[in-house]
Amino acid sequence: MSDWEVRMSNSKKLPYFFNTSTKESSWDPPSGLTPEQISQLPGAKEYLGGGRAAAQDRSGQVRASHLLVKHRDSRRPSSWKEANITRTKEEAIDILKGYQTQIGGSAEKFGELAAAHSDCSSHSNAGDLGWFGHGQMQKPFEDAAFGLEVGQISDIISTDSGVHLVMRTG
Repeated sequence: MSDWEVRMSNSKKLPYFFNTSTKESSWDPPSGLTPEQISQLPGAKEYLGGGRAAAQDRSGQVRASHLLVKHRDSRRPSSWKEANITRTKEEAIDILKGYQTQIGGSAEKFGELAAAHSDCSSHSNAGDLGWFGHGQMQKPFEDAAFGLEVGQISDIISTDSGVHLVMRTG
């Protein structure tokens, strides 16, 4: 069996992979392991959203992080970074495309960019929104989050709040 296990980062509040033999840690799943093998790793049921305890406590819920870029037509065109956001939606999408390229599927990079650049107060938690169920988020955001596998990052999503990248974390 593998020497890998799933742990929870205290600082980023995201699951990561840890090799108990080599002491290597990674935000990304170890290469060479199938999704089935990953789901069987110690800690996977607790931190990757599977298992009986998670099903009982989090039935019908997902956990996600996001990186939000607002534009002048956003519901509230201001943020912790800018009192008055004047960029167009197209400019916001271009900014997010740049972040998307930098992220390249890396959960660690996603969290770093969300912390530094997201126009949401969740930036203080690396974009983590916690657990939520159906009807708690705007529909396009909800559809994206529930449609992702754990660890997967969405394409650009547009809501009344702005444009987002969404990463499902549980």
